[in-house]
Amino acid sequence: MKNFSSVLTLLSLLCFQAYGQQAQDFYTIIDKVADERIEKDIRILANFGTRHTLSDTLSERRGIGAARRWIFNEFQSIAKACNGCIEVSYQKNYQEVDGRRIVKPVWINNVIAIQKGTKYPNRYIIMSGDIDSRISDPTNYIDDSPGANDNASGMAGTIEAARVLSGYQFENSIIYAGLAGEEQGLFGGAGLAKYAQDQGWEIIGILNNDMIGNIKGVDGVIDNRSFRIFSEPTPANESERARKSRRFYGGEVDGISRQLARYVLKTVQTYMPEMNPMMIYRLDRFGRGGHHRPFNDLGFAGIRIMEAHENYTQQHQDIREEEGIAYGDVIDAVDFAYARKLTAVNAINLAALAWAPPAVEELAIGGIVEASAKFKWKKAEGDNIAGYKIYWRDTTSPTWDHSRFVGDVSEATLEGIVIDNFFFGLSTVGKNGQESPAVFPNKIFRN
Repeated sequence: MKNFSSVLTLLSLLCFQAYGQQAQDFYTIIDKVADERIEKDIRILANFGTRHTLSDTLSERRGIGAARRWIFNEFQSIAKACNGCIEVSYQKNYQEVDGRRIVKPVWINNVIAIQKGTKYPNRYIIMSGDIDSRISDPTNYIDDSPGANDNASGMAGTIEAARVLSGYQFENSIIYAGLAGEEQGLFGGAGLAKYAQDQGWEIIGILNNDMIGNIKGVDGVIDNRSFRIFSEPTPANESERARKSRRFYGGEVDGISRQLARYVLKTVQTYMPEMNPMMIYRLDRFGRGGHHRPFNDLGFAGIRIMEAHENYTQQHQDIREEEGIAYGDVIDAVDFAYARKLTAVNAINLAALAWAPPAVEELAIGGIVEASAKFKWKKAEGDNIAGYKIYWRDTTSPTWDHSRFVGDVSEATLEGIVIDNFFFGLSTVGKNGQESPAVFPNKIFRN
């Protein structure tokens, strides 16, 4: 037992040293994110006049065609600066008239920039922003629709994250995505999610950024530190067996998207403690949608990161003034310093996940009518794994509040921890100190 404890102590020390070395990388990443570049990009995107999905595709100065070509070229410039570390391409889907918001046939063109991982190139973490914009009438593709906050801010943040992270190498791949067709029915996200499924991509998760530049809410609240993380509780495509098992063993708020949200929360609290991340236990805002949802529909982990206080007079509005109120999603309402903060939130989480080892696929839990919780799992593959960490929390707590590193083993017991009173998870810990998102038990065993 003494020797085993000594090994754990040594492994913990090595992980701590590696963590300390890489922690500095996260602070450097935060410092490298520049609000001046974000402001420049938001202004350029807003100045295309309209980026409506059905707008002009031939003009070099106006419409979604000009906007997506500019985004493509920006990613190409980043690729050139990092000696080809990023592959840039279009991912296209043809959409027929749907009788709702697609009033003429259109190609939905996404711009994707892939930074391939050195060890797990088929494992992807995605950051996305939306290319398109709209005004009051969702079918009006003629009139001005600058979409400065919704969603030039998220698109500019995605481009800036690519600029910063292209200076690093990661074990997993990162995708920086500009998605179109969001305002018409989440078509761009649906197309990329289906493409990922068809290509057999292993998606770690998608961080969907939709409106990250507003700090003054319609209720008058001004807050440049808080932001929301939306996540669904359980996968939309889970099996009937999994649903029925949850009734007896719990896990109503422990799906893969919720674990991704907890991961982001923890990373921000560690490296950006001045920020106030708010986990929202909803797929999205009440009755509304975003581009992470099509990924969730296919069983991929995905969350929405956005401002905490929305101003509805500046969303989906014709540009006008009524009764002293200025309506319209214009550049004057965007806080570029705040957009920089939320871009940094994304950048450090992309880096953390891209540096992290794979999560385990199978985690069994036991300890029924005993005074200890027991775990067995199939080890993740890779030579960069230091071991595994068990997390647990009260059943009413939203966050993982307790943890124990148990070493490079495939089973462990928490003595004196009664299984009935807590929820549990397991993360894989890399030799660099980075962790995978926690995995909730998906099997039960009895001794």
